[in-house]
Amino acid sequence: MDETTPSVEVAPLQSGSGLAGFLLLGRWPKDPVEWAKLLVLSVRIAAVPGLLRVSTVFAVLDDLPDDPHPGAVGLIAAAGPLIGENAVVPGQFAHPHPSAIVILHPPNSTISSVPEYETASGCVLLPGLPHLGLDHRAAWVEADVHGTVTQMISKSGVDPFQNPDTAALATFLAA
Repeated sequence: MDETTPSVEVAPLQSGSGLAGFLLLGRWPKDPVEWAKLLVLSVRIAAVPGLLRVSTVFAVLDDLPDDPHPGAVGLIAAAGPLIGENAVVPGQFAHPHPSAIVILHPPNSTISSVPEYETASGCVLLPGLPHLGLDHRAAWVEADVHGTVTQMISKSGVDPFQNPDTAALATFLAA
């Protein structure tokens, strides 16, 4: 990337009850690796005690808040918890599909791949159109509040039903 290409910048948004989402500034991530880097930051924030109480689904939207920050390009907005009251439901994001969908799990909902670390985790699914030759892409991250990344995976050609997070996210996108 050259010096004239704007960087992807992220600002967390907090509501009274915790993490409400993220404001994207500069430009959108261009590939699964850049989405994984954005997910690293998101998971580190999800690891902050009390900021994310339950596993939460976020939709990536082109919409902007009223009076957006200069350079804002979109939002990653909390859509609801994975389970329980006000949970996201299958097909909720069927029309129109968001450009990506994210799930973040707080430390109390993550079984760490490195037991010595209390980690949060997350997944981003970039839905494709397989019948048109556009593969699904995804990234998975595990990190602690101190910034230690214990796992980071970025893949193209993902079968969403081979992983619990991508399967749940694909279900929310299904019509």
